[in-house]
Amino acid sequence: MPARPPTLRKRLDALVHSPVRRLCPLGGGSVCSAYRADLADGDTLFVKTHPDAPEGFFAAEAFGLDLLADALPDDSGIGVPRVLSVEDDLLVLEWIDPGVATSRGAEQLGRALAGLHATPAQLFGTAKAAFIGPLPLPVPDQPCTEPAEWPEFHARYRLQPALREAFDCGGISAEDARDVEEVCAAIAELAGPPQGPAVVHGDLWSGNVHWDSGGRPWLIDPSAQGGHPEADLAMLRLFGMPQLHRALDAYDEASPPAPGREGRVPLHQLHPLLVHAVLFGRGYGAEAGRAARRALDAAA
Repeated sequence: MPARPPTLRKRLDALVHSPVRRLCPLGGGSVCSAYRADLADGDTLFVKTHPDAPEGFFAAEAFGLDLLADALPDDSGIGVPRVLSVEDDLLVLEWIDPGVATSRGAEQLGRALAGLHATPAQLFGTAKAAFIGPLPLPVPDQPCTEPAEWPEFHARYRLQPALREAFDCGGISAEDARDVEEVCAAIAELAGPPQGPAVVHGDLWSGNVHWDSGGRPWLIDPSAQGGHPEADLAMLRLFGMPQLHRALDAYDEASPPAPGREGRVPLHQLHPLLVHAVLFGRGYGAEAGRAARRALDAAA
């Protein structure tokens, strides 16, 4: 655990509504350092720091949290942490006491995600800097008009850039890369029914669903943007989640699946697998190749 910057406590005193009485390092973060800040007035805050954060890193997370909070109805049954302060190298959020997943909470999550995905977005992607984990996401040159269809957007601004980066760093073999390229070329036929841009979490693995002390789920660490709803569900399935089947069943009850959704799961898992190939190497690159072949086989 890196030592906390000696000026952090003083900086927080200037940013928040009460002096910091205690600052405790937290584990679990692979990109940022995290702290629990206990304030003199009894409040508790969550603080993330990244001294070498790329430009717009925490602003993008704050934007994503606000986007999700605005898109979810007040009675959704799930939470999104309030953004209290954002700086170039730190983010301050409300503190959520941790707990464990419950079947009721998973059902709330599924229904809430269905509601979130029913909220139209203005465009695919975002018009400003965005990240998935530590990696920046490409932003279209003319985001308001280009491209207008999800298959073209996803191939051009998600799959192909991630594939190039994975190949350049040795995270995917030439053979597996060719299969991903074949998916990009055929994506219009693989994508299923037309889908306009919907508000999505964008990085929805189980670690980004935080369960509070009452079993209520909270959405954290988003890469929120206009995207395809099936991508959030496919990523949950990729890495698993406690009570996942209850969440998916509740989702489908609230929003029945489009025809052929099951066969498109590998297509929607390709981008996070390529991101992991960049970050963690060829094991994920090989899995991306297998997902590409399953996506192609499903449409054969």
